[in-house]
Order: sequence, then structure tokens, then C-alpha cells
Amino acid sequence: MFKRLILTGPITAALCAMAAVTFFTLNDVSIKLLSGGYALHQIMLIRSAIGILVLLMLFMPLQGGFAILKTKQLGFHLMRGMAVVFANLTFFLGLAELQVAEATAIFFVSPLLITLFSIIFLKEQVGFHRWSALVVGMIGILVILRPGTDAFKIVSLLPIAAAVGYAVLNVLTRYSGKTESALTMSFYIQVTLIMISLGFWVCVGDGRYATPDSPALYFLLREWTVFDPGDWYLFLIIGFGSAAGGFLIAQAYRHAEAAYVAPFEYIAMPLSIFWGYMIFQNIPDGQSLIGMTLVVASGLYCVWRESIKHKKIHDEPRGSPRYRR
Repeated sequence: MFKRLILTGPITAALCAMAAVTFFTLNDVSIKLLSGGYALHQIMLIRSAIGILVLLMLFMPLQGGFAILKTKQLGFHLMRGMAVVFANLTFFLGLAELQVAEATAIFFVSPLLITLFSIIFLKEQVGFHRWSALVVGMIGILVILRPGTDAFKIVSLLPIAAAVGYAVLNVLTRYSGKTESALTMSFYIQVTLIMISLGFWVCVGDGRYATPDSPALYFLLREWTVFDPGDWYLFLIIGFGSAAGGFLIAQAYRHAEAAYVAPFEYIAMPLSIFWGYMIFQNIPDGQSLIGMTLVVASGLYCVWRESIKHKKIHDEPRGSPRYRR
């Protein structure tokens, strides 16, 4: 009975989602730790190189071999890859200056943006409830950002930009990604990240445009450096975590409906607070916690309302895996 219980779809989905989110938050913390010694594009290149090896050596044999990588939608994969590159760059640049929990909370505006983009680009109908959730979520973001005060940081807008990239990724996947496997999409995203990272190395890898005035910009434009042997475990964490997390979250959405899986992604919020305290001794203040609560609550409400809508039309699409991390 125990074996049968573990293999049921919803339980498998929940375990996959929670494992994926744990990998994602460890990825965030590790990149923040590495941000003081390496350029972002150098970190992304090594992470993706390790990640693609993990996909090819560990996951591909379980999915049917190299044949799974064949695709007739290369342009679709490149567009998704560019959305992921944008989300990665902006989120991790913001993470260089922000607390892990703060950046994560701001990024969770993405379900609200997905709703908004679905209205604009997919012509979906949205009622009063989801519009209300959008408003509450935006209020939560304003509470965290505190525009017009001395506490406001322009770099806080970067996780919002990352959420835009993730929302575009999600809309693209809804539009034409139903025929592609999770492994295929993961593979081409890693390839795109490698190509863009190499392009950054060619253009700015010597550090000639880097200025230390802004930690975020310096993180993006600094020169490549020789690896410290003591940092290899962090590179292994982000490489394996990126590949395993992306694959596991995709598997979670395959085993259960999006409305069931999505709430498990929100354990990233308490995990981010925990890692921030344990590793960086950062604790969000009361106002930030209020804003985080509003953002998370509105995002969960959007997920719930969307599940009701799709049940009514008996055609609920699977969610798309989160490749920001």
C-alpha cells in the first residue's frame, strides 16, 4: 500500500514540486554567494554547462535517449530561451543587492503578470475576482518597494522585470508548447543560456565596461576570473539544481493539474526567509512581511480562480515549468 500511495499522481506531483523549489532557492542563495567573485555570465555559463550534462547523463536515458531532443519548433524554443535569459539576468542582478526573501517575494508578482498577459495576448476573459487579486498583488509590491521613500532601491525593479520574462515564458508555453516534452524544453533553454553567456564573454568578458559603483552592474560587466577551488561545490549546486529543479517542476505539472501544483511553489517564500537568515543573517522587516503576504495571497488566489475557470470549460492546460532559476 505504501508503494501505491507514493506513486499516485498528486503525491508525486507535490513531492516533485517541493523538491524543485528547494533546488531553486538553493540556486538563488549559491549565486548570491558567488556574486562577489565572478561575473554573472560566467556563472550562468558554468551553471548551464553542468546542467546540460545532468540532463543528458541522468534524465535523458529515462526519457527515451537522444530522440527526445528532436523538435520541429526550434524558433519556439529560442523565444522561450530568450525569455529565460532575460528572467535570469534581471533576477540575479537584483539578487546581488537585495535580500533573498525580498527578491523572491517581488518575483512572485509573476502569476499576476501571467493573468494580465493572458488578457492582452491570448484574449482570455478575466472577471472581477482576478482583477481584484491583481490590484491586491500590486499593492503588496508597492508595500515592499516603498517608492518615494529613502528605503526605495531602483534595483528592486529588477525582480519585477524577471517576473515579466517568466510571464512571457508561460504565455509562450500555453500558446504552442503542448507538443514538446519537459526534457526537450529544458535542453534548449540550457543551450540558449550557454550561447548568450558566450556572447557576453566575447563582448564584455574582459571587464572594460565594469564600474564598481553599482554592485548589480558590476556583477554583470566584471571580467572573468580564475575559479577558486573552494567555490566548486557552489557551482555544482547551481548546475545540478538548475537542471533537476527545471525537470522536477515540469514533472510535477505532468502528474497533476496546475491549480494543485502551483501552491507548492510558494514554499519558496518561507525557504528564502530561512536561507536568508541562516546564511546572510537577513530578516525582512514588518512592512516587507506584510507586502510579501499580500503578493503571495493574491498569487495563490489567481491560481485558484484560474482552476475554477478551466474546470468550467473542461480544458485545463498544464502549467509551464519555471525556468527563471
